Amino acid sequence: MSLLARVEKSLVTHVEAASGRGAPPRLLAAMQHAVFSGGARIRPQLCLAVSMACGDNAPELSDAAGVALELMHCASLVHDDMPAFDNADLRRGRPTVHKAYGEPLALLTGDALIVMAYQVLTNASKAHPHRLGPLMHNMSQGVGLPSGIVAGQAWECETKADLALYQRAKTGALFVAATCAGALACGSDPTPWAALGANLGEAYQVADDIRDVILSAELLGKPAGQDELHHRPSVANDLGLNGAIHHFQRLIDQAADSVPPCTCKDMLQQLVRLEAQRLIPAASYEACLKQAPKATLATQH
Repeated sequence: MSLLARVEKSLVTHVEAASGRGAPPRLLAAMQHAVFSGGARIRPQLCLAVSMACGDNAPELSDAAGVALELMHCASLVHDDMPAFDNADLRRGRPTVHKAYGEPLALLTGDALIVMAYQVLTNASKAHPHRLGPLMHNMSQGVGLPSGIVAGQAWECETKADLALYQRAKTGALFVAATCAGALACGSDPTPWAALGANLGEAYQVADDIRDVILSAELLGKPAGQDELHHRPSVANDLGLNGAIHHFQRLIDQAADSVPPCTCKDMLQQLVRLEAQRLIPAASYEACLKQAPKATLATQH
């Protein structure tokens, strides 16, 4: 079974179990819309890949750790799309939750997914209760203060933000949590795996900044040009498009090089390279470099 297939199967199982019976049907439908609308599932795939590198001696707990992080990610997207932030109509080519179900249910959907993430971890940890605390703490660090994804979103509300700090919080924190969770689910030391998550997470945010400039809403599956519209920190704006592209490639190289020695090193490095190609395909990469001077000027404000 591929990592992605394992993730999708685990998502269905754990979401169904945590939903229980008798919940408001429209809330459940909105949660399903938020979670099962596509997506690369890179965070849970990273979690499982690291778990396999560490022996995968508690696969049910590794699955749950990956699912919990994906639920947190989906919750953040639901809230990020709402009128108070991006006011986006589309996410992954489909209507956002607040467009499909209304703002009240969208707010509750995000809240319910956050709670469900902790439910999933708790339900799966009965055979390894001593691993629950570290996994809970790790996920809380990736989401909350001072440098989780909530803090990353909050930096957009400040009058001035340090770009590196903003990126580490908004995107990198949950990637670090994903790689560390894979180790923690096996009872292993997460420290050697943090650099992989940090480098890949920052690369994701840089790629997002680049894609926001060079791709259309149709190709993105969500509104384009949002960084400039909302005056958000952006590597493409700070470094120029050319500089941002080279920075992205450096981060991908660093992510691949940061994989610790293990039996799954080749698989993890391949996962990093495939994600880089998916985010910015070679053809787009070359086209960006040719158009970089023109595009860079267009993004200045």
